[in-house]
Amino acid sequence: MSARAAHGITRRTALAGLAAALGTAACTRGSRRALSFWAIGREGEIAAQLMQQFAAQHPEIPVEIQKLPWTAAHEKLLTAYAGDTLPDVCQLGSTWVAEFAALDMLEPLDAPLASSAAVAEDDFFPGILEANRLDGRLLGLPWYVDTRLLFYRSDLLREAGFEAPPLTWSDWTAVLAAIKQRVGPERYSILLPLNEFEQLLILALQQPDELLREGGRWGNFRSPGFRRALAFYEQMFARGWAPRMTATQIANVWDEFARGYFAFYISGPWQIAEFKKRMPARLQDSWMTAPMPGPAGPGISSAGGASLVVFRSSQRKAQAWQLVEFLSTAATQTRFYELNGDLPTRRDAWTMPALANSPYARAFRQQLECLRAPPKVPEWERIATELRLMAERVVQGRSDLDAAVTQLDAKVDAILEKRRWLLERRGLSGGPSPTLGTLPHGR
Repeated sequence: MSARAAHGITRRTALAGLAAALGTAACTRGSRRALSFWAIGREGEIAAQLMQQFAAQHPEIPVEIQKLPWTAAHEKLLTAYAGDTLPDVCQLGSTWVAEFAALDMLEPLDAPLASSAAVAEDDFFPGILEANRLDGRLLGLPWYVDTRLLFYRSDLLREAGFEAPPLTWSDWTAVLAAIKQRVGPERYSILLPLNEFEQLLILALQQPDELLREGGRWGNFRSPGFRRALAFYEQMFARGWAPRMTATQIANVWDEFARGYFAFYISGPWQIAEFKKRMPARLQDSWMTAPMPGPAGPGISSAGGASLVVFRSSQRKAQAWQLVEFLSTAATQTRFYELNGDLPTRRDAWTMPALANSPYARAFRQQLECLRAPPKVPEWERIATELRLMAERVVQGRSDLDAAVTQLDAKVDAILEKRRWLLERRGLSGGPSPTLGTLPHGR
């Protein structure tokens, strides 16, 4: 069984969607001198503007940008893999890096990063950089970072007797209980949508126990750490602090936040602009952001966002690195934020006034120093779905905690069966193929 077949992707199955990509493939083949760069979502539109400066600095490296929607990007990449039409450089969601690494599609970037005069490893927030490192190899450079933390109603906290947001779980428990006592049975302290897994994931990442054990071979959800996180999560519902609702049952999260239906909301940086736009003028000074509380102090949050990768199939790896290097500089990340609002992955880019002077962004700057990546296995998205379904059963009272974590481990072990087979097989194979660092610069 080949690595592709073991992963559930064969050339035959991937070729089934190749027709949809023929236009792009033909365009790529028709301009072999150009470096191909695939960017996803709104970032694809912004990348075209950034290329003007790259062209001025590197007129000898023309770049073709292919813009992909998020809904089609994953399938398009697998189709290109099957048809040998992958681009030179690509934007990947951070949780996708492990999947494409398992297919041996990604070029390690350790050597060019180590020799770069424009970009250094220490420039990046360590948690988001570590999310791109698998088996000791750096397979992507973080392009923009996404994490989640607390949005809260500061006026409701003050009314409940608290002048500052919580730092620890015990502080958080006290605040949630006090708010609930004050607002009564028709309103809540926090919104934790049951169709989202991220909130429980963050609590679990704050524990010392890994979510998967033995190098991602087996589930570890029966561990004391995960049990502690799940119990804390479940008690927020059991004590009436959070409604047993999905996000689709909330007509408008901003309106409900404004009317005090809940006081805490865990979300990402895109919400800053939304709350500034949607909150009534009288409440614009009544909401704020704060880093996640932890079991015994400031807490970890999850490392997300998107990264830049170079595909192993590229025939122009040195030039591809030059593009990745340019997109990763502090100046380019600053411009990227100004155009799109995506948070920079480099500390020095956070000195720009738009971020340095924003009271709402300040908490994100603090949180970026305390990030941890979800398990770096190709199967993570399937596991996250099972995690969400398990948590909902517990919250709705359809399963007790012990039975839920036992069943989750069993399901995750089944999902990881193919991974265990591949890792055993890899142990009998040779070492990695040559990397970027073995190529002469400019080749």
